[in-house]
Amino acid sequence: MLGRMLRTPDERFVDLPDFPYEPRYREWEGMRLAHLDVGTPQTLAGTVVLLHGEPTWSFLWRTTIPPLVAAGHRCIAPDLPGFGRSDKPADDWYTYDRLVDSVVSLFEELDLTDVTLVVHDWGGPIGLRVATTEIPDRIARIVITDSGLFTGHQRMGKSWQMFRDFIDAQPDMPIGMLVNGGCAKELTPEVIAAYEAPFPTVDHKGGARRLPALIPQAPDDPGAAEGRAAVEALTKDTRPILLLWADADPILPLDPTGRAMESTFPVSEPLQVISGAGHFVPEDQGRVIGEKIAAWLDRTIN
Repeated sequence: MLGRMLRTPDERFVDLPDFPYEPRYREWEGMRLAHLDVGTPQTLAGTVVLLHGEPTWSFLWRTTIPPLVAAGHRCIAPDLPGFGRSDKPADDWYTYDRLVDSVVSLFEELDLTDVTLVVHDWGGPIGLRVATTEIPDRIARIVITDSGLFTGHQRMGKSWQMFRDFIDAQPDMPIGMLVNGGCAKELTPEVIAAYEAPFPTVDHKGGARRLPALIPQAPDDPGAAEGRAAVEALTKDTRPILLLWADADPILPLDPTGRAMESTFPVSEPLQVISGAGHFVPEDQGRVIGEKIAAWLDRTIN
């Protein structure tokens, strides 16, 4: 059951810095979901889908999109249910399966094929499952930046546990403060306000509040088996995979997390370290990763 649901007023999204993109909307499971669709729909260069994580939204990709569009790519960046301009169900709606299903529905409704999927943070557990055990035929290439999969065996560091404890103690999450704290650079007040824009009240923050609790902590927890199946599929994958990792991520450090990903998955070239970036790599170095993805696609597709 969908139950109570909130919609962020449109005026919250007026005059966002460096974000000229108009949203597109679609209906799914009784809610309105938003996404960006930038570039030429039938481009020969291919479509790039960019999945944000916790507690961000498509605003995260605002400086990554221009280099990709300039290289001829169509960029689609959805707002997950509960985030950005998408509707916000009550806390008990959120499950790993439902978040995955929402992204599968985007691919199917827009009939997206030959896609390069770019994932960050929670976009990884969702998107990598979509790309392996759900609709692998629609995704041709994968880019992972400071993200991964939850199997119930993963070790969560002290920084994450402190974050989880903080969320448990603070129902009214300070979204802008959390994003700012995960970046290598100090964000401007305008950018912080943009990350807070989707959440005018504590009731709008159900998704941001709920996602940390969905991470399986033991092999029998919900979502762990699905995560392990996605990992197993990726270890045997023959599609091109690019890893981009921040040099100063306090949540998922380059060593050991990023290097473990590099050794586990059959990456198509060595992991690329992004200098001057914290956990929210697209916020710290969005244009840099956009340029790197565009150059990689030029080498890979051509």
